[in-house]
Amino acid sequence: MALTNYEPRIAIVYASVTGNTKAVAEILQEICISEGLEVELRSVNDFSSTELSRYDAVLVGTYTWGSGEIPKEMHRLFEAFESPNRTGLVTAVFGTGDSFFAEFCGAVDRFRDMLFVQTDLAATLKIELVPQEADIIRCEKLIASVTKRLPAFPRYIGGYNE
Repeated sequence: MALTNYEPRIAIVYASVTGNTKAVAEILQEICISEGLEVELRSVNDFSSTELSRYDAVLVGTYTWGSGEIPKEMHRLFEAFESPNRTGLVTAVFGTGDSFFAEFCGAVDRFRDMLFVQTDLAATLKIELVPQEADIIRCEKLIASVTKRLPAFPRYIGGYNE
């Protein structure tokens, strides 16, 4: 029997310089809200890594710095995920970048590799520069992949039976 009053807590934590990654975070937030999910949108600068244990799922949004590096403001969060006892936390990572650079969304790849080992990584999403209309479907699929992994939370998100 499903728990009818179970409301998973989801955090979307992001860093954005140009506003592109923030725009994706806001799209993900809108999708969550439209599906009746409890979600908090937070800049990484306003998020304490000690808060990770408050959430059932954390979606990480990052831009890429330099030659595919994680931005400085994301280092504390990255290290917090490396702590033991995060294996039950559902995660996803997303970001925007320019494929002109040799390592397209390299920070997303670095987070993905670490989250795969340390957490229950549900999805990865890379978007070229500014999110487009077609990226909304990709964002819906990311949310569906995340909610599919949450215990006792069967849903059909965005029309996808995940």
